[in-house]
Amino acid sequence: MEEEKKGRFIPPLDITSLLVPFYTQALVKLGEINDPLSKKADLDLEYARRLIDLIDLFKEKTKGNLTGEEENFVESILYKLKSTFIEKSK
Repeated sequence: MEEEKKGRFIPPLDITSLLVPFYTQALVKLGEINDPLSKKADLDLEYARRLIDLIDLFKEKTKGNLTGEEENFVESILYKLKSTFIEKSK
């Protein structure tokens, strides 16, 4: 049992561990990376918009409570997602 645990990745307890799953799923729904299950691109702009909105909601609700590094992380993933969303929406 202990041998199995040694090779397992446990994410750190920080903001990135909370937001990376939303970010990654949004990239999948924007067709930027293949769906890990189907191995195919999956463009779904409505679902991508919802994931982007969730990250925006997180940003608003944590305003003033994040470190500078955390704020930069949130801003950078939102910029990437919103830019890609606009491009894919054309």
